[in-house]
Amino acid sequence: MRTLLTQRFTLDDVSTLRRSVACCAERSGLSGSRLEDFVLAVHESVVNAVEHAGGHGHLRLWTVDGVIHAETTDSGTGIPEEYLDRHHLPSDFAASGRGIFLIRELCDAAEFRTGPRGTTVRLTMRLGPRVRGAGEKIGFTASGRPGAGGSMW
Repeated sequence: MRTLLTQRFTLDDVSTLRRSVACCAERSGLSGSRLEDFVLAVHESVVNAVEHAGGHGHLRLWTVDGVIHAETTDSGTGIPEEYLDRHHLPSDFAASGRGIFLIRELCDAAEFRTGPRGTTVRLTMRLGPRVRGAGEKIGFTASGRPGAGGSMW
C-alpha cells in the first residue's frame, strides 16, 4: 500500500484539495477522462461532507495492487436511505441528490458506510484503461484489496 494523501478539510480547503487529488492520481497513472472522472467523484464526496455533515471531514488517498482508493469520512448524521437507494439521476427540479449518483457513475466502484455517527465513502478506480464489462463491479476483501466481488467492509 502506498499512501498518497491524508488530510482533514473544511470548505476553505476544497479547491486546493481537488488540485492535490488530481496531482496524486495523475502521478499514480490515471489520465484523460478516467483522471477527470476520479477527481470529480472525490470532489463530490468532499463537498457532500462539507455541505451535509458539519462543514469538515477527512480524506485519505492511496494505491494498492493497481487500484487507487479515496476514502472520505465525516462525523455527520448519516446519509438518508432514500439517497443511497436511488440509482438514477434525480429530476431536474430536485434540490439535491446528484452527488451520490455522479460518484457511482464516475468510479469503477463506490461504497458507502453511513449511520448516525458519520459516513465513510470509499471510491476506487483501476489504474490504466477501464476494463470492466457490463455490470461487472470491483469487489474488495476486508483488507481493501481487489477481489472477485462483495463488500470491502
